[in-house]
Amino acid sequence: MTPGQLRKYENFRSKFLRNQRDIVVYVPPDYDQQPERRYPVLYMHDGQNLFDAATAFNGQDWHVAQTADYAISTGLVEPLIVVGLYNTGKTRLREYTPTSVPRLGGGRADRYAKFLIEEVKPVVDRDYRTKQEASQTGLAGSSLGGLVSIYLGLKFSNVFSKIAALSPSVWWNQRVIVRFAQAAPVERRPRIWLDIGTREGPRIVDDVEKFRDVLLSKGWQNDRDLHYERVEGAEHNEAAWAARVGPFLQFLFPAR
Repeated sequence: MTPGQLRKYENFRSKFLRNQRDIVVYVPPDYDQQPERRYPVLYMHDGQNLFDAATAFNGQDWHVAQTADYAISTGLVEPLIVVGLYNTGKTRLREYTPTSVPRLGGGRADRYAKFLIEEVKPVVDRDYRTKQEASQTGLAGSSLGGLVSIYLGLKFSNVFSKIAALSPSVWWNQRVIVRFAQAAPVERRPRIWLDIGTREGPRIVDDVEKFRDVLLSKGWQNDRDLHYERVEGAEHNEAAWAARVGPFLQFLFPAR
């Protein structure tokens, strides 16, 4: 089995966000050896932190390629394509938040959604052998990237059906995502991995568990289409999230 490979789009331009960023694509083991096969796709935020310590925050990456290679080759996870969308640094907070708040700003997640759905996804679907339907498409991120994954996954369940929200910033704008989930019409329930570390700060666990309880009240079921994990001793950092990549891939993309 040949290992997975990374391919890169440099300075991918968005007319919706009026900026550009790099995008890294992981293709699974034996992608070139199986030209008839099509693959599900996971879109991940903060792409510079996923694959390479040289570009990652504090030099600590998530080892997504190695973890996916291992999980696929051992038969735990279905072969998939992972698309890592770099953040642009100064606009990260704006793009990953659904609402604006005084002093912090924010509120461009709907534009970020247009960028992802109307600009990035068509290029990925054109250039790679993807399974394009919602049932085969997911979102993943941590912190504000977890927040935007939840927001886009619930709002655009016609495009995405799998969400991994690691340590999501449920606190944003007085827990606006909790109110959004309460009010959201649930026609299709995405499969959701939700987690939080116990050493991420006061009240953070309570916020995330409040969000989990809303999902349960809306019809999600524990370990059926929702996996919630409170990770003892885990902090709010890349090393903690790297350790959860294998488990969330297994939950969202189990090998058939």
